[in-house]
Amino acid sequence: MEKVSFTRMKDGTKEDYEFLTAHEIDHTRHTADRLLKALVELDQSLSGYQVTRLGHSLQAATRAWRDGADIDWVTGALLHDIGDIYAPYNHDEYAATILKPFVREQVTWCVRTHGDFQMLYYGHHLDGFDEHKRERHRGHPYFDDCAAFCERWDQASFDPDYDDLPLVVFAPMVREVFARTPYDPAVIRAGERVALCDAETARARLTG
Repeated sequence: MEKVSFTRMKDGTKEDYEFLTAHEIDHTRHTADRLLKALVELDQSLSGYQVTRLGHSLQAATRAWRDGADIDWVTGALLHDIGDIYAPYNHDEYAATILKPFVREQVTWCVRTHGDFQMLYYGHHLDGFDEHKRERHRGHPYFDDCAAFCERWDQASFDPDYDDLPLVVFAPMVREVFARTPYDPAVIRAGERVALCDAETARARLTG
């Protein structure tokens, strides 16, 4: 079989759907590579900053890596703006949806809400923007984590002189994360908080 027999889903056969399922399983194995390609395309995204959107993403991930962050945090920092090209009005939700099956709930929440938290740094300069938009999330268990995510890795990562690591360094981490079993409770770890920074890991990475 090269193609299914139906033109309407309700007319599909067992063989059709077994065939499609096998194709879909193979397709998902290449998710990481498609995301890495999309990251490169961020170089053609929103201009006007001193770095490209890819440069910003690499810089955020590099800062996370050098802070001793675990693989979930580093991957979240790398992909947090992946939606800039395709979902400019809800890029944070777009990125979080991609990450959700494969990383800790804590990281997904921070990526999903980072747009609200980032308002703190520029909302007061623009009419109609609320610099305190993050306050709607006050009291959430991950509030402080997202505040730190934005302060340490996001808002600080627009420096053209920063020595960020190349994408090839992070590619194996992305592939590892997206090779996980989707929605595995041992990965999602609902309600669990992991520190963004680990001094011992950071020292090992800087000297290793």
